[in-house]
Amino acid sequence: MNQTIVSEVSNNLLFRYRIHCERFQGQAKSLSELPDACRLPIFSELDKNHDKPFAELRAAWSPDGMYFWLKVKQKKQALWCRNTQLLESDGLQVWIDTRDTHNIHRASKFCHWIVLLPTGGTGDGKNPIASMLNINRAREHSPTVNQMPISISSSIQTGGYLMSAFIPAGTINGWNPDEHRLIGFHYVVIDRELGSQSLGVGLEYPIAEDPSLWSSLVLKG
Repeated sequence: MNQTIVSEVSNNLLFRYRIHCERFQGQAKSLSELPDACRLPIFSELDKNHDKPFAELRAAWSPDGMYFWLKVKQKKQALWCRNTQLLESDGLQVWIDTRDTHNIHRASKFCHWIVLLPTGGTGDGKNPIASMLNINRAREHSPTVNQMPISISSSIQTGGYLMSAFIPAGTINGWNPDEHRLIGFHYVVIDRELGSQSLGVGLEYPIAEDPSLWSSLVLKG
């Protein structure tokens, strides 16, 4: 008797998402909360085995760079953030491709990997951390890796935390919203207690190094 073996794959591999990204008119120094219109969807909910959503991420853009605002809730345990273990720490990881190229499996010089942690930084270990990382197996690394500081702030609260960040254009190679209104984008929120939450496919796929798995942001305004 012939048997058919069906391997379960993510439903998100069946779609290529384009998400509107609002323009932010404020100033980075006064950034506290992006408006509700900037909230990003959670397509990972389309998969059966996804973790229950526990975070809300908002994103916006301006000619000066990109803005992010994250709220994590439902936590009962203390945050786990280490500046020596960025990828295992609680926090946000985002990927940006300023050329929105989805037919390549290895990152180009226009691809960026940014890690944002709400705590664990210098001094007493309570400061937030923002760092850009080289992408594994990239054909060419971005020349702007950690070229300019990323503005980041956080507030630890009962049951979670708030975190906001501004990534300046000078650290996003190829940032030119006048000519490129589509950018490749993906994110994952990692939490040792609550699991992970991503825009689309999750950590079971090589999202950290394969731009073909990322979605697209449409820069509006």
